[in-house]
Amino acid sequence: MYRRVLVRLAMAVAILVAIALVGGATGVVVGVRRSLPDYDGEASLSGLTAKVQIHRDAHGIPQVYADTPEDLFRAQGYVHAQDRFYEMDFRRHLTAGRLAEWFGEELVETDALVRTLGWRRTAARELSTLSPQVRGYLQAYAEGVNAYLAEHSGSRLSVEYTFGALGPPERPEPWTPVDSLAWLKAMAWDLRSNLDDEIDRALTAARLPEERVAELYPEYPYDRHPPIVAVPPSTAATIARRPPLPAGTEDALRRLRALLDASALPDSAGVGAGLGSNSWVVSGALTVSGKPLLANDPHLAPGMPGIWYQIGLHCRRLSDACRYDVAGFGFAGLPGVVIGHNDRIAWGFTNLGPDVMDLYVERLDNDTYLYDEGRRPLTVRQETIRVRDAQPVRIRVRSTHHGPLLSDVHEEVRRAVARTDIAQRARAGGYEVGVALRWTALEPGTTAEAIFRLNTARDWDDFRAAAALFDVPAQNMVYADVEGNIGYQAPGRIPIRRGGTGQWPVPGWSSRFEWEGWVPFEHLPHLLNPKEGFIVTANNAVATPSYPYRLADFWDYGYRADRISKLVRDRVRRGQLDVEAMREIQLDTYDANAAFLVPYLRRIRVDEFTAEGQALLDGWAFTQEVESPAAAFFNAVWRNLLVLTFHDDLPAGVRPNGGDRWYEVVRRLVADPDNPWWDDRRTKDVKEDRDTILRQAMVEARKELTRIMARNPERWSWGRMHQLTLVNPSFGNSGFPPLERLFNRGPFEMPGGSEAVLSTGWHAERGYAVTSVPSMRMVVDLGDFDRSGWVNLTGVSGHPSSRHYTDQLEAWLGGRLLPWAFSQAAVQRAAHHVLVLNP
Repeated sequence: MYRRVLVRLAMAVAILVAIALVGGATGVVVGVRRSLPDYDGEASLSGLTAKVQIHRDAHGIPQVYADTPEDLFRAQGYVHAQDRFYEMDFRRHLTAGRLAEWFGEELVETDALVRTLGWRRTAARELSTLSPQVRGYLQAYAEGVNAYLAEHSGSRLSVEYTFGALGPPERPEPWTPVDSLAWLKAMAWDLRSNLDDEIDRALTAARLPEERVAELYPEYPYDRHPPIVAVPPSTAATIARRPPLPAGTEDALRRLRALLDASALPDSAGVGAGLGSNSWVVSGALTVSGKPLLANDPHLAPGMPGIWYQIGLHCRRLSDACRYDVAGFGFAGLPGVVIGHNDRIAWGFTNLGPDVMDLYVERLDNDTYLYDEGRRPLTVRQETIRVRDAQPVRIRVRSTHHGPLLSDVHEEVRRAVARTDIAQRARAGGYEVGVALRWTALEPGTTAEAIFRLNTARDWDDFRAAAALFDVPAQNMVYADVEGNIGYQAPGRIPIRRGGTGQWPVPGWSSRFEWEGWVPFEHLPHLLNPKEGFIVTANNAVATPSYPYRLADFWDYGYRADRISKLVRDRVRRGQLDVEAMREIQLDTYDANAAFLVPYLRRIRVDEFTAEGQALLDGWAFTQEVESPAAAFFNAVWRNLLVLTFHDDLPAGVRPNGGDRWYEVVRRLVADPDNPWWDDRRTKDVKEDRDTILRQAMVEARKELTRIMARNPERWSWGRMHQLTLVNPSFGNSGFPPLERLFNRGPFEMPGGSEAVLSTGWHAERGYAVTSVPSMRMVVDLGDFDRSGWVNLTGVSGHPSSRHYTDQLEAWLGGRLLPWAFSQAAVQRAAHHVLVLNP
């Protein structure tokens, strides 16, 4: 999930481990296992009003029973600390800009970026705006975490603290409600919208004419892939046209992209193709039980441990005072359930992907900035970054009313900005230049309120009331209830722009480019009980072009959504849907891009050697199973086709990742065999056309697979190329094999592909390694919650010596769902451990 790890620190710990190994393996085993928590017996937890019971099943998944909401969340904090405190502490340091305290000078720039963005400061402001009830829940959760910390420290808390290598030598600092809220800002960054695309588009435009750049960003194919909701026009204002790209911004944008890429922040957004999610809901008219089914599998960058934590939170007696009877997936460090179901409704998420970030070029004069011909004072604060084994680093964070000046974080960004056309205009009159970021997540929000409201929602109206509070990050939300209703709601704080579209940097010194407010929630797309009987969201377009508000620059192009819809219809024609049918749809590996391109590839004449690979495409059903030689060959052809077609024209860093945008680009180019994109500018005396490139892509793929696997194409397999390695963010890239073996898992051969329903993304510029995965899977049966199934990528535990560190991985790899006990009777039958927490 994070790109950097301090190798020096990891090696220091590794040397100590090696010494211990020489001295005696028994001591190492004891030291590594010393942090494993007790899941049975009794323990004290101050602040409880009555006893709390925690039932854990064979996979260690906790189901908590209490008499009050505060007791539930206090106990949730306790079990999170039992299983994942180091992960929580790592995230806390990340979101506060304090990684250099642990990892040294290499992380100072990342800390400076986070301090400039001000995640934790925003979270602190947000806390004061939340309702007293929610603040109380966050405080109770923190007290539960701290109760566990009061009795566990060092190696008894987590192996990462062994030898005092990380964190304080005695005991971590207490957990606070702000620590919980700050992680929501990190997730919003991880799911940020089109900032990376905007930078890439601008960098491309600096080298190519605008009409050729437009060919790389095709319009959404509404005729082939319908949007989620057909929304009729309303009386909303129209959106302003895109302003022209200011000349000379290439260097500034490249430096800014380098700053973002170099940070150790969560960055699923730039990881590669395939990032997204699937969720769909089916009405009872189409199911075996006669009640709805809901499926969800969010696609995120893989890590060790997986990002999600499964839990159930149950009031022993439901009442107005204690309304929680909920289970699902959440984050260690945050109370409540983010995705799941309660006793009345179920819900799932996919990323909506709205454009909620803008870059403003500002005219600066010392610590003032120009705005509408007047000067305003910059907001200035001092930040001190403590650095392990080095002197503290002090930075000045300056902000305009638009947001923090990113150009202050990195000197090269500032120098590059100074060369832009906007900067030259700004300097007229003696001004300097900065670049500010406006982002919805840097304003206090209400997502924490939304989570608790979702957990207790009873019906569609309650669900929508909760969704109205889910402002950042904006998600597609699917819904089902025990009464048989299914629905969809797009929530989020989405800006209405006055003078721009958000695709390019704009002048910050003019009020003509301000945000005018937010798209009203009542105008956001929503749907209840559609005639077709199901709703699919897979990051595809939300609404038709007639929708009057601009939600996003570009959507995913609808390949996964279209395939899921087809599979649902096919299954209904053969028989009604059940949990098993929904699970099978989640595992579909069909490649729609192959279905389109293979007919063109098969009719190209190639040499005899290449023809042996080409023959694999005959009769191939376009599925990407681990053992498939045809999938191996096609994906190698696809990667080489992109290299041959685009690498001569596009700068490094913005070349094709191979995802569905490139499916659309190539689909349109194939219809034009002599399009200039086919010509390789590096071959001066030859003008390539479509068939030349298709032929050469097959030749290069044949040679590549012969080199890396075998001369006989029948011995090729997609899984040998397409592998997943789960890497721990702290020590997983230490360079010391014993330490990496302790924390990491893999590699594993994987089926699927970037835009298959079983989405295992890979980046065509970098190779075939898996870069994004279904981070969890769930199918909820509203007819009987105990028939539902769920599975996590790894396990509930963050302790590498625990069997629950990876005990769901085998099921996840095999495409299986684990039984999801929900009723109290089912939970008790499934219990392998019972822990009683006493006041």
